[in-house]
Amino acid sequence: MATTLPDTSCSAVSRALNEPLAGTAATATTWLCLEQPGPWGRDAMVDSHLDPAVGAELVARTKGTGVRVVLIRRPGMHPDRHVPGPSKVYLAHTAPGRTRLRRAMVTEPKDLLDLDFTALGAGEVVGFGDPIPGPLLLVCTNGRRDVCCAVRGRPIADELAFDHGDTVWECTHIGGHRFAPTALLLPTGYSYGAIDPDFARGLLTGDVVTDRCRGRSTWPPAAQAAELAVRAHFDVTDPDALTVRPDADAWLVSHAQGRTWRVEVTEHAARPDRPASCGALPGPATTHTVDRIT
Repeated sequence: MATTLPDTSCSAVSRALNEPLAGTAATATTWLCLEQPGPWGRDAMVDSHLDPAVGAELVARTKGTGVRVVLIRRPGMHPDRHVPGPSKVYLAHTAPGRTRLRRAMVTEPKDLLDLDFTALGAGEVVGFGDPIPGPLLLVCTNGRRDVCCAVRGRPIADELAFDHGDTVWECTHIGGHRFAPTALLLPTGYSYGAIDPDFARGLLTGDVVTDRCRGRSTWPPAAQAAELAVRAHFDVTDPDALTVRPDADAWLVSHAQGRTWRVEVTEHAARPDRPASCGALPGPATTHTVDRIT
């Protein structure tokens, strides 16, 4: 695979436009991360060594529950060995003050179909596996979905895994190809774009870094932008310090110590048009502008 990208690649265009990242994270209250070695296709849940019927059913059963499933694998080479074996599974709930990261081993991925995904999405994860301290950093490297993720993401995952072992994994699509290399930090659910190795190492401290942050997956896009604006303006780094709730045409961002800010956010289509991923036709991108914090 090529080690450089053309100026027309989606990530190069996004960087040239200095596209804002806040409010672009995928939305999920809980992440289910299933180890699946070997190659991944464009739609990895049904195009990998995972039984496609199991993958499709996992996607179907998590729909509308707040749970999102991603496949993970160890950084490095991914030979097509076709050798089944036990798989690690990580489960992360992202709500502030209730974050949980748990790990289990499964012999058959189909056993995950027995889970109560509605309960998992609500944060009822205690009966799953064993708690681990975290954090866990997932770097998107799904090149069949978008070449930018592989070219920009794999070298970072390789370098970090050498120093941090099982703390760092490659993962399938987590949204926002054009912000590659992208990463997801669990259990808090903060997503980042345009990362590099040194920046990613800093994320493993556990504090929230607002630079290059796309948002916390717990919240919808506009709320992600509102929360990040408060964090940046008042230098709030504790991941459990802030919660967000809607308030008519704005968002209320509350601090655990009692203070609340009302944040007005405007959603609009940014121009000029740009590709959402490599090979896609250019189109407007949805961006969020924080107009006022009171």
